[in-house]
Amino acid sequence: MIVLQTNQLTKSFGVNEVLKGVTLTVQDHHRVGLVGSNGSGKSTLLKILAGQDAYDGGTLSTTRGLRIGFHTQLDDLTSERTVWQEMETCFAGVFEMEEQLRQMEARMGELHDVDPEQYARLSEDYAKLTDRFEEEDGYSWRSRLQGVLTGLGFTSAQYDQSVPSLSGGERTRLKLGKLLLLRTDLLLLDEPTNHLDLTSIQWLEDYLRAYKGAVVVVSHDRYFLDAVCNSIAELSFGKIEQYEGNYTRYLKLREEVMVRRLKEYTLQQKEIAREEAIIAQYRAYNTEASHIKAKSREKRLSKIERLEKPVEEHNVFFRFHAGRGTGNDVLLCEDLSKSFGERRLFHGLNLHVRAGDRIALLGANGVGKSTLLKILVGQEAPDAGSVRFGAGVEVGYYDQQQQGLHPDKDVLNEVWDDFPRTDQTTIRNALAGFLFTGDDVLAPISTLSGGERGRVLLTKLMLRQDNFLILDEPTNHLDMDSREMLETALLGFEGTILTVSHDRYFINRIADRVIVMEPDGVTEYIGNYDDYLEKAAQKALPEEDLAPAKTKTALREEKKREKAAQEAARRQRELVANLETRITDLEGQMTELEIEMSDPDTYADNARAQALSRKYDELQKKIAALYEEWEAAQS
Repeated sequence: MIVLQTNQLTKSFGVNEVLKGVTLTVQDHHRVGLVGSNGSGKSTLLKILAGQDAYDGGTLSTTRGLRIGFHTQLDDLTSERTVWQEMETCFAGVFEMEEQLRQMEARMGELHDVDPEQYARLSEDYAKLTDRFEEEDGYSWRSRLQGVLTGLGFTSAQYDQSVPSLSGGERTRLKLGKLLLLRTDLLLLDEPTNHLDLTSIQWLEDYLRAYKGAVVVVSHDRYFLDAVCNSIAELSFGKIEQYEGNYTRYLKLREEVMVRRLKEYTLQQKEIAREEAIIAQYRAYNTEASHIKAKSREKRLSKIERLEKPVEEHNVFFRFHAGRGTGNDVLLCEDLSKSFGERRLFHGLNLHVRAGDRIALLGANGVGKSTLLKILVGQEAPDAGSVRFGAGVEVGYYDQQQQGLHPDKDVLNEVWDDFPRTDQTTIRNALAGFLFTGDDVLAPISTLSGGERGRVLLTKLMLRQDNFLILDEPTNHLDMDSREMLETALLGFEGTILTVSHDRYFINRIADRVIVMEPDGVTEYIGNYDDYLEKAAQKALPEEDLAPAKTKTALREEKKREKAAQEAARRQRELVANLETRITDLEGQMTELEIEMSDPDTYADNARAQALSRKYDELQKKIAALYEEWEAAQS
């Protein structure tokens, strides 16, 4: 059953047309992921669906009586209540019913022996209200409330804490918790995983999968979209394309659609060019019969429904290169400890990073992951222990706080000042790869968004050509396409990577080792995030459920097999990244050829036109062959 539907919805802000004909269908029990580049209008669309913003044209229809819950990114919860009292407001209707039931019970006691007929009627009403009370969780509201608070990371010690005393992130979580407790038919969620740790995100995934209504969610967390969504709606150029399946399925389907549309467009352009050449030839004959044939063909050509060339949003495109190699030992940390006053972050931490490792560093919030990275790059000093880098190691650092940027500089000089011996053309070309073109490079750093600042930092990191990348939340602020390109660039990087990230999709693609930080050391897992989850779950099993203990030889062999499998997976990822780069390059050449072939002067030179056509056909065949290799490499 369709619960919400839009048809050709439009919305403008002044001369800026954000939505240009959005058609979206939300079925009951569907979990729709709304994706698109930053600034594409996702939050605007959610506000319109929630009834908070008006739309300019088109239609929006919902089922009668549809109850909508809307979670925004704004910290707008204003209340003087405690955490528990604020959550209790979700059950005001339950409390009213409970009071009614108590009053009815008292009245029935008075009528039992006095007025049997009225007692019977009241008993019937009491039974109906009791059923409603039970349906509304009248007997279990406390456990539901506590379950949501716990799931979202609130401790029992915080139940009596006042709402004004919470941090902005805690208030946002509390607002989300209230929304989840309300019985709505449709949840509209704008970045619901913001301010949640991994444990709370996993709890939210389970909650939404079991949710009885429909969900439309905007999120940059691709792993979350994979886990929760069964439909993806991509908002691009003001319109929506809807795909069935989760995020990974959407990527595959979108690629197939783009390839098919480009092929259809190319074939039609080729046919149009052939018809136009024939018409031009008939015109050149300059006879009455040839003019009649030319007009006939022109009329037929004018009736063709011309396909638009498939275009994607401009994407960041870059590669990381290591200027030189390193020895096998890249980093050795021994017995590191760090505290701030009475608060100890970690103690006795040991870490060995080898050449070619791709390590994801995980751990609870506050365990000191970012602090450890700052120690490694010399921005913080450890209280105890040592840090030693191997021979030839050159460290590149990405700081999630973006503190290395100078707000008064423009984009061009922010980068150029770090590479004064590099010519301006090279700097501009590097910035163009990160979507800074034309006058964009003259914008002051202070005026940039978080995502734009992140792209400036990545430009500088790429130009450095370091062989050991230390990355602190590198996907923060980046839109999905930029994250995909960052991952592709890192997959083709021949150096070593150590990264802190909450982006589980990123970790799955990049990591071949996961190291979990704890206050008294680290625990290492071979593999990516999914491998870590599986092995951590096995460790948590009761001893009687575990397989018999393995010998040291068997464990060594198992670790060797895991390393070999990870190495094979890495080579596979590099192959895929290389194929994607080659396809992108060839498609760029095809676009240039299409522009050249559409030039009227081309048709005046028959030999040139034929040569370009042959080259175009060769490129098509090469791209088709590469796509076959790419599909085989993905399986």
